[in-house]
Amino acid sequence: MVVLFCGMSGAGKSTLAQLVKSRLSKQNIAVEVLDADDYRKNIIKELGFSKADRGENIRRLAFVANKFSQHHIVAIVCAINPYEEVRQEMKEKYPHSKTIFITCNIKELIKRDTKGLYQKAYLPDTHPEKIHNLTGVNDPFEPPTYPDLEIHSDAETAEESAKKVSDFIQIHYATNLRKTQ
Repeated sequence: MVVLFCGMSGAGKSTLAQLVKSRLSKQNIAVEVLDADDYRKNIIKELGFSKADRGENIRRLAFVANKFSQHHIVAIVCAINPYEEVRQEMKEKYPHSKTIFITCNIKELIKRDTKGLYQKAYLPDTHPEKIHNLTGVNDPFEPPTYPDLEIHSDAETAEESAKKVSDFIQIHYATNLRKTQ
């Protein structure tokens, strides 16, 4: 099973993925978390943040996730994944994939901004540290039209969200497992 998290920076994708991994591991379900930040630093260094590069990033992450899935490992991709067109492309290419939208209001995102990205995105255009391509601020983020699950990380605890996602995955994982046996 491939689980594609999407949401803006700071929405809680990576935190939630680790909590879900911990919960599912206790149920003897193997999980691999593919964090886009880690992959960008170590494997996908040549990609920037243009629309084309963001799409290619998701395609590569989903490809790797699918390889894990073929071995009955739940693969959770943590990436902003801002474009509906690419999300739909992945759903068609990997029919056993599920999109989970992690949403959070902008005030909370700014409060959680451990990387200082929002602060830099809101700097004047002439400022040398200005970020011009922060998703959801000065670069597009298209909310999923029909996510398989939507989590409001600003309205519930991380543990509450992790339970919802874990329960969702367990149901679909069992269904997918039966189909492949």
